[in-house]
Amino acid sequence: MGMKDFREMKRRGEKIASLTAYDYPTARLLDESGIDIILVGDSLGMVVLGFEDTTEVTLEMMLHHTAAVARGVKRALLVADMPIGTYDTPNEALATAKRLVDVGAQAVKLEGGASHVAQIEAITRAGIPFMAHIGMLPQSVREEGGYKVKGRTQTEADALIADAKAVEQAGAFSIVLEIVLPDVARRISEAIAIPTIGIGSGENCDGQILVTHDLIGLFPWFTPKFVSPEARVAEEIRKATTAFIERTRNGSHNIK
Repeated sequence: MGMKDFREMKRRGEKIASLTAYDYPTARLLDESGIDIILVGDSLGMVVLGFEDTTEVTLEMMLHHTAAVARGVKRALLVADMPIGTYDTPNEALATAKRLVDVGAQAVKLEGGASHVAQIEAITRAGIPFMAHIGMLPQSVREEGGYKVKGRTQTEADALIADAKAVEQAGAFSIVLEIVLPDVARRISEAIAIPTIGIGSGENCDGQILVTHDLIGLFPWFTPKFVSPEARVAEEIRKATTAFIERTRNGSHNIK
């Protein structure tokens, strides 16, 4: 799917569906199911690697997981997150983006709006498709002291709209709105021509993205308030493991 296709989807009012993947089988299953965008998110820090947040994720980790996901994707657009500390300057941002593309990413994403226009322009001028990310920025969670809804004040709402316009002007093909007040997310969506993809930002975005582990109940120790799991994979794993343990201890394994 081309970048222009996403603008067309927005124009037609057709919602964009996006999920995360961090490994080959998950990526292949999502791709075969017809998902529009697969994001190799730095959320892998929590749901795959067991870190407290995304700030310990390195570029080498992202390259490793992006390469694995790329082997399973045939039709969806594959976007890779640029981890913290890898896009402090335009030159560094471009170098990081190129490395992610080299292992199979078709587009990249970094966190920040107007403050990162120079980095975004360096990436898009090089012909690398770019997805923006504004609102709650997970890489800044330690400075902000938690995950907080954005856009509660008029000043904050105006800044988010300005961010959205800035990244659109810089060449982004879409923009993730994370935990933005739903009415503000609607205003942002109406103010720009590129699609907004919301996570915890209400139904008025042009698409939705979730961490797959949250969607399928594969990380039972924490589920965001805005997620209603569609499956309970963790429970199935526990049941299968318990059954295996019982069969092993009872000596009742059958070789088929």
